Amino acid sequence: MLKPDTPHSVIAEAADRLQQAVRTATPIAPMRDLIDKSDVTTGYAIQALVTARERAAGRRICGRKIGLTSLSVQRQMGVFEPDYGALFADTEFGSNQEIPYTGLIHPRCEAEVALVLDRDIRHEMPTFSDIVRATAYVTPAIEVVDSRIVNWEHALSDTIADSAAARYYVVGDVQRRLVDCDLPAVKMQLRRNGEEASHGQGLDCMGHPLNAAVWLIRKMREQGLELLAGDVILTGALGPMVPVFAGDAISVAIEGLGTVSARFSAPT
Repeated sequence: MLKPDTPHSVIAEAADRLQQAVRTATPIAPMRDLIDKSDVTTGYAIQALVTARERAAGRRICGRKIGLTSLSVQRQMGVFEPDYGALFADTEFGSNQEIPYTGLIHPRCEAEVALVLDRDIRHEMPTFSDIVRATAYVTPAIEVVDSRIVNWEHALSDTIADSAAARYYVVGDVQRRLVDCDLPAVKMQLRRNGEEASHGQGLDCMGHPLNAAVWLIRKMREQGLELLAGDVILTGALGPMVPVFAGDAISVAIEGLGTVSARFSAPT
């Protein structure tokens, strides 16, 4: 629910700035003139308006991402609670597809466990067991995050408004059932151009990637939102984010889940 003292004009102005940043690939300053750095409610209201505008323009939501689930990423960002953002169908890539670097501002990559649902989750208080029952399969993923705030200098309200810096994501082609995975124990290694750049484990994602999914669905319920069959959930980083540049190749191996790779278009 929007704070009663927050005028719609403030929400619209913040949404305009963020969408302009995407269109021009030009970052904006932290929005302290519009919203307090800890104003979570207004942050989600801004995100909701941007998402509604994008849907009205014909884009399809295909899931959600969870951000700031890893302590290492929280330390990188200086923000110490999770957030979430929308995933759109036109931002999903398959493993080894080329990702356009043009239009990105200052992208980073992180390795994650992705869940794909095969049933809606509509409960008032979703549980860990509900997530288990609703998950069709898990697969390794690479998320390409790209803050629209200059130099990633965002506070919690900025990153929420900015849809948790969501931009692109890459899903693996190996599908595992949850019953075959020990997600807290999985080890992750991310390589950039063949050199290790990040590592971690499932335990680093809120103790268990499914804990992050439970947090997401309960938080979405507060906003009147639900997850549906077919939706993708990016459960959050398993290790520190890694900056990427034009021409870079990224590969992720998650023990027991498989591998996924991405490559960015070369400089023009």
